[in-house]
Amino acid sequence: MALRLFNTMGRKMEEFVPVDLNKKYVGFYGCGPTVYNYAHIGNLRAYVFLDILDKTLTYLGYDIKHVMNITDVGHLTGDADDGEDKMVKTAEERHQSVLDVAKFYTDAFMSDIDALNIRHPDVICKATEHISDMIELIKKIEANGHTYTAGGNLYFDISTFPGYGDLANLNLDELKAGAGRRKLSIIDENKRNPGDFVLWFTKSKFENQAMTWDSPWGRGYPGWHIECSAMSMKYLGKHIDIHTGGVDHIPVHHTNEIAQSEGSFSAEERAEGPWVKYWLHNEFLVIEGGNKMSKSSGNFLRLQTLLDKGYDALDYRFFLLGGHYRKQIYFSWDAMDGAKNGRAALNERVAKLILKAKDEGLELTKENFAEKLASIAEKLHKDGESENLKKFREGLENDLLTPVAMAAMQKETNGKGRAAVDCLADIFTMDKVLSLKVIENAIEVAKKLEKESSAHLDDHAGDSEAAEITALVEERTAAKKAKDFAKADQIRNDLAARGITIIDTPQGPTWKRN
Repeated sequence: MALRLFNTMGRKMEEFVPVDLNKKYVGFYGCGPTVYNYAHIGNLRAYVFLDILDKTLTYLGYDIKHVMNITDVGHLTGDADDGEDKMVKTAEERHQSVLDVAKFYTDAFMSDIDALNIRHPDVICKATEHISDMIELIKKIEANGHTYTAGGNLYFDISTFPGYGDLANLNLDELKAGAGRRKLSIIDENKRNPGDFVLWFTKSKFENQAMTWDSPWGRGYPGWHIECSAMSMKYLGKHIDIHTGGVDHIPVHHTNEIAQSEGSFSAEERAEGPWVKYWLHNEFLVIEGGNKMSKSSGNFLRLQTLLDKGYDALDYRFFLLGGHYRKQIYFSWDAMDGAKNGRAALNERVAKLILKAKDEGLELTKENFAEKLASIAEKLHKDGESENLKKFREGLENDLLTPVAMAAMQKETNGKGRAAVDCLADIFTMDKVLSLKVIENAIEVAKKLEKESSAHLDDHAGDSEAAEITALVEERTAAKKAKDFAKADQIRNDLAARGITIIDTPQGPTWKRN
């Protein structure tokens, strides 16, 4: 089975075939944050999804180049060129410079993705450091006849791009007339069509714009959409394998990106294919009342809020991986409790495998587990995949079905019919993608289980019959595993007659005298 992805362009599943098979890498671009506020946990869902895509491609043998932008200029509070610049607005509220605000929230965002065990993209590019690239791209768009100047601003004329709206299934004629499916809260009188968008602002809509640059169209600053086109092309070339983002980016931001990117192409570049081959979009995180989480409405939770309530960041990652990226996920504290308990149970089952592997002669520590399990996995997988590893791979190859991949790893923790070391090697392999730090955390749990087991042995110090009773308890456990329940019950009854009670615990059975 090959990797298949749901392409928003065309709304269908497609087999993944890179744009250029001779290229050294698969290039993909993911829309990054606008760093005017903390990322909320709904925003962070997008980056967990991006991380799964990144690590799945790596797992399947592709060399990748992952690029993500940091928006620190030009993003207005309304996607359709209305409202204030989000960065300027926050800077004024905090009485700080825009660059100070950008650095503070960029650092906070990086801290969040580190806590979620998200691998950093290969290239993280800031909009303010690529203004010259944007200006050069706009020049090409202008030379191809897609622009006009009005009210001091340079606009993209959507009527000059016949494919405008294909990504979102928008009707171009309706958009020209001001109808369609997009919300345009304020109609810019300078626009020929309501759907037209600004490439370069040379006359600010508000006084004292904090950041401006010289350009052929006058001193000003870029519109929001142009940065992603300019920076993706700079680092990935004119034709990109994959572009990702949230579903809210489809009707405006990504639709405009396509128009301006392909609007800059020469005839030869257009003949080589579209700017982006595969468009992938993640759905919203929904909270009580069925509303998406958003900063504008004030109903958002930070990752730190979850940490303050006693959850681990990986509990939230575990919660997200239980749903498919193209399905809305409903957030609640009960669901977080379930995720926390589920991850703890997973870690405990893996811990028992670690203890079993120790009996088999493999002792894992935080310092050696990666090297040892990687070596075992390499030898093991030369003979093919286990049933669960095959299901894991097939789940990921089927449009990144993380619930299937998670179920395969959960099943592997049962350890049925396999050596513990082989199970651990497969779990280690799976966790390279799922990134829940399962082995690392389970090593700590295993230490606690060993300590508790030693404490139980100490409870029976000085009891002359302790060794005999413990052997009978272990014999009962073996009988239960063999489904010889009659024998297991007989041992329990015999011990009860001697005044001894068996206590079944998550760490295994123990006993006490009445």
